[in-house]
Amino acid sequence: MKISKNTLLNCRRGEVRVEKRKNSKSKRSPFKLLVIATLLIFAALTALFVINNSKDKDATYEKIPPIEGQPTLGKSDAPVTVVEFGDFKCPACKAWGESIYPQLVKDYVDTGQVKFSFVNVLFHGEESKLGSLAAEAVYKQNPDMYWEFHKALFKEQPRENHDALWITSEKINEVAATIPDIDVNKLQEDMKDQSVVEEVNTDDKLVQEFKVEKTPSIMINGTMLGDPFNYEKIKNLLDKELKGME
Repeated sequence: MKISKNTLLNCRRGEVRVEKRKNSKSKRSPFKLLVIATLLIFAALTALFVINNSKDKDATYEKIPPIEGQPTLGKSDAPVTVVEFGDFKCPACKAWGESIYPQLVKDYVDTGQVKFSFVNVLFHGEESKLGSLAAEAVYKQNPDMYWEFHKALFKEQPRENHDALWITSEKINEVAATIPDIDVNKLQEDMKDQSVVEEVNTDDKLVQEFKVEKTPSIMINGTMLGDPFNYEKIKNLLDKELKGME
């Protein structure tokens, strides 16, 4: 079949038009991808913001964790109860104990307004359990020495490489030996005592009951704080609780 010049020109124009459309699409594609990427990033940031905000929200419970039998600092008749759900293996718990805890004790515990109690959390497996057993054994042997041992064990937590094994029987003995009135030999025996094991199990049940998902988790009466490191918020909530009891 013989092809005329006009037909050949039209075909080429058609090809050119098609090619132009292709080029136009290719030129628009980066722009479309940029828009899509921007929308995806915006959606991700929004989701992250919502998640973070939900994590920082306080949670309210109808009751206060029972602290009978728990190591407790302060006057027994103090009107407000603060409970820390903590883990000796947890770096954030160490940081809270060094930054927030001393001020809380100075402002509210030493003044007789607050009693402070500690509940063991076992988020880091066997080391958490070993540290908890040791602390409970010290509390059973000599309650007055519990908080000294508590602080000393946290102090031994390494600043870096938190995954490294450090809570061992040897470390527990080493820490206990620095504290007066702790029988180190008896301590190891007490850690195997069923009553001590049951105390750790009781703490674990409280962790489940109060839906503790992070450490430290701080409860002021029936309120679980979303942000335990906001001391101004802690003060405001404590003052509100104390005022409500006047």
